[in-house]
Amino acid sequence: MKKIHIIIFLLSFTMISLAEAQDKIKVRGTVTDSLKSALSNVSIIVKNKPGFGSTSNDKGNYQIDLSKNDILIFSSVGFQTKEVFFSGDSTVINVTLNKSSASDLDEVVVVGFGTQKKLSLVGAVTTVTPEQLRTPTSSITNALGGQVAGIITQQQSGEPGYSNSNFWIRGINTFGANQSALVLVDGIDRGSINDISPDDIESFTILKDASATAVYGVRGANGVILITTKKGKAGMPTFNSRIERGYLTPARLQKFENAYNYAKLANEARAVRELTSLYSPEELDIIRYGLDPDIYPDINWRDYTMRKSTSNTNFNVSTSGGGETARYYVSTAYYNESGLYKFDDLNKYNTNVNLQRYSFRSNVDINITKYTIAQVGVGGYISDVNFPGVGSSNIWGSLANLTPLTVPVRYSTGEMASYGTGNAANPYVLLSQTGFIKNWTNKIESNLRINQDLSMLLKGLKAHVLYSFDANNYHNMNRTKFPELYRASRERDRNGNLQLRKVTEQTPLAFSKDAFGNRRNYLETAINYANTFGDHSVSGLILYNQSDLMNSGAANEIASIPYRMQGLAGRTTYGYKSKYLLELNFGYNGSENFEKKSQYGFFPSVGAGWLISEENFVKNHFPFVNLLKIRGSYGEVGNDKIGQDKRFPYITFVNLNAPNGGSFGDYGNNNFDGLAEGELGADNLTWEVAKKSNLGIDIDLFDSKFSTQIDIFKERRSGIFMQRTTLPDIVGVTTSPWGNVGIMANKGIDASATFKQQLGNLFITLRGNFTYNKGEIISFDEPEPRFSYQGSKGQRYGQLKGLVSLGLFRDSLDIISSPKHFGEVRPGDIKYKDINADGKIDDDDIVPIGKSAVPGIIYGFGSELQWKSISFAFRFQGAGDANFFLGGPGMYPFAGGETGNILKIVNDQTNRWTPSWYSGDPNTENPNAKFPRLDYGNNLNNNRNSTFWLANSRYLRLKEIQLGYTLPRELTKRMRMSHCRIYATGFNLWVWDAIKLWDPEQANSNGTAYPISRTFNLGLEVRF
Repeated sequence: MKKIHIIIFLLSFTMISLAEAQDKIKVRGTVTDSLKSALSNVSIIVKNKPGFGSTSNDKGNYQIDLSKNDILIFSSVGFQTKEVFFSGDSTVINVTLNKSSASDLDEVVVVGFGTQKKLSLVGAVTTVTPEQLRTPTSSITNALGGQVAGIITQQQSGEPGYSNSNFWIRGINTFGANQSALVLVDGIDRGSINDISPDDIESFTILKDASATAVYGVRGANGVILITTKKGKAGMPTFNSRIERGYLTPARLQKFENAYNYAKLANEARAVRELTSLYSPEELDIIRYGLDPDIYPDINWRDYTMRKSTSNTNFNVSTSGGGETARYYVSTAYYNESGLYKFDDLNKYNTNVNLQRYSFRSNVDINITKYTIAQVGVGGYISDVNFPGVGSSNIWGSLANLTPLTVPVRYSTGEMASYGTGNAANPYVLLSQTGFIKNWTNKIESNLRINQDLSMLLKGLKAHVLYSFDANNYHNMNRTKFPELYRASRERDRNGNLQLRKVTEQTPLAFSKDAFGNRRNYLETAINYANTFGDHSVSGLILYNQSDLMNSGAANEIASIPYRMQGLAGRTTYGYKSKYLLELNFGYNGSENFEKKSQYGFFPSVGAGWLISEENFVKNHFPFVNLLKIRGSYGEVGNDKIGQDKRFPYITFVNLNAPNGGSFGDYGNNNFDGLAEGELGADNLTWEVAKKSNLGIDIDLFDSKFSTQIDIFKERRSGIFMQRTTLPDIVGVTTSPWGNVGIMANKGIDASATFKQQLGNLFITLRGNFTYNKGEIISFDEPEPRFSYQGSKGQRYGQLKGLVSLGLFRDSLDIISSPKHFGEVRPGDIKYKDINADGKIDDDDIVPIGKSAVPGIIYGFGSELQWKSISFAFRFQGAGDANFFLGGPGMYPFAGGETGNILKIVNDQTNRWTPSWYSGDPNTENPNAKFPRLDYGNNLNNNRNSTFWLANSRYLRLKEIQLGYTLPRELTKRMRMSHCRIYATGFNLWVWDAIKLWDPEQANSNGTAYPISRTFNLGLEVRF
């Protein structure tokens, strides 16, 4: 009922004071660029008259009906917007648009719950053009790294449907549950960036500091991303289409040894441990020459499970147009990507990974009256992901663990092979013989916004109401099975036949399914005011919002309760002579996670700016300075998301009918059901609060040919939610309560710069950006460590810890004179430092080493060149300030006996310690070798996290290259097109790094993750 009252209240203004119609004058003209070339599809609208407009045709011509004293606004992507006053004296208005600068000072930027001119911003805000987000992948997040100052990204998988990069705005600022940025599409929380097609994006804005995010209160602690989708423009209908076809290969894969070298290394590992050889000279010859592939196979498992390449297809088509009463934008898109897996042709189903995605969007603006506009938006997608019955992770784990010599793909008699002490299946079986799984996701998004101009009551006064309804449905279908598996004896029978033993029975193709979904209702209403009084400009906003999220897949009665949020937000800005800027923001939110006394939180911020370039001494003495602005902000934002999706943590839970009673009196040993106290409620729990400060400078020079933005930021996050670990035993609870006990500090810098230059017909653009952040734990609820270096306090978030290596033991004397190590050590084993000097190496010697696994530095640079109809662009992305531990079976040969592929670098004798009595060369006893001595079986000493295995995951990647050609206008006109462009793109082309074993961005997987792809695309853009 409240929603209806609000809408009726705003619509009532449409009956007030309609203006009298004026005589119209037909005006025509031509729009050209600085080289006098006609510009098509230029938007031409009448200022302060929504719905009155036109667009230029392929010759740059336009027509429009005007009244005297109207103001025309000409705008086109890539050009500076221009306003022209119509006096009525002439019916011809020809306009020239200049190429826009990287930092157009009149640019309007989308900010929280509204827009502001870039010139007047005091917060840390960055915008990205839609073109920068169009990469030949299914994920927008894969385009952000190294392209947006302030965003840290990390892609950990290349698997279709699961290849999205993790990203954080200004790094990770909490070790609590909620580390993700808020993503709003057309002002509504839509969860994921990747749910929207890049072709539907009109603007993409990142809000980074408290001044920009405080209006979001509880939701804005980790930064905000604002996406505005395209709207229709008045004029003739236009049709846009883009199609791409891609060719994908793994960017980098591990290189494993063959069976013969594996066998020789196995013999060495056993010999060094004074064990008998595993393979005799005769067996080595059989392996080397492939004389018995059943018992002594030589299998490169990737050859049987992976293709060398795959493909993707990306297609988008849209249309837009309209007139004075209504405008529309409608689009649909399709994306398909196949995985790298091979499949069995005998199967009647697909076991390869495959992603298909269909999406659509429709935005319609309707002028109900001169003062009232209704905006209706509907969008959504359907995605279908197929993958093997055991999933991808098991396949990659098996590829790393199964040696080339253990079993064949199939025995020559047709049976499928098993290995190990259990019934482990080889990668081929896991991929092609275990069935398949399908996941469907269906999402529908809808929103209605009413914009009401209240200038008839007060100049500059506006209001709006926004309502949205979103529904998501997820379906999972499992059709899984398992084949018969056999294991052969290492010896044949007297007739030379294989001796096979069945280890598993076949299970038929089974069926199971699962389905769940959620739906969200969102309501927002606001009043805005903006006006200028001489040298003074002021604006204000007051907004109320609420949301309701229902989850049908809830696992229990608590989770089934709708998630609800409500809050108020406000903003006030003041500017004097466009030089001195002040902005106040606040968010006031309520949360269900706290008791009534702490249920609401108030989160204010203040920002200020000084446009030094508007001072007379700068204008008079430094005319090349177009913009010089210093800005700063301080504020608080909150978070109420608790770990493990915990809700109502202030409630103490009691388990009814708990079968843990005792024996009483003469009732014997019978147990009686009773009550058991579960998790203890935390009645003093309150908001996690982030106090953020930011100092920034914006500079534009030489007619905005050069521009830069630099921000220094600092944050202190207190009251971080943690489940208590230091409660005394006397409390007597089995599940610890939650508390606001964590504190974390974060600081850093982000910067970007752009340079643009025109040399005749050549347009040059250079771009670069840099982000650095470091998060440090100030307070952490943990038991008091025995030694100060063992605790988390004072360490960076995600700090790696391990032993300190002193190289390799040289000889027995070196071992005797060293502290006691793990197990029985020999020359060539890793030697560790006794940190606490107690004469032994143990867990008390583990110290912080290296950095964290998440990069603290992300940077990027590139260039765009345009010469007449030819365009060329390239972009590099880099990361640093991160480490990881080398590990896995490839790095620890024979750690589990005869399991694990061996990386080729291990077989290089210069890389590993080898006793001279075995190699015949004293130089192989190298105490500084990359690998310790080979060992067979479980080595308790060498396979531990330490500086010996610590690696640097920094890299520089050639992220993207694109070459394009736009067909001449004369040709496209004959083809009845207004624009046609063909282009070729390369993505993830090359990487320079210190690892050189697998992709450095996937360093933590140690080669057991689906690889990131190198992509080559051909594309075509057409506009009618």
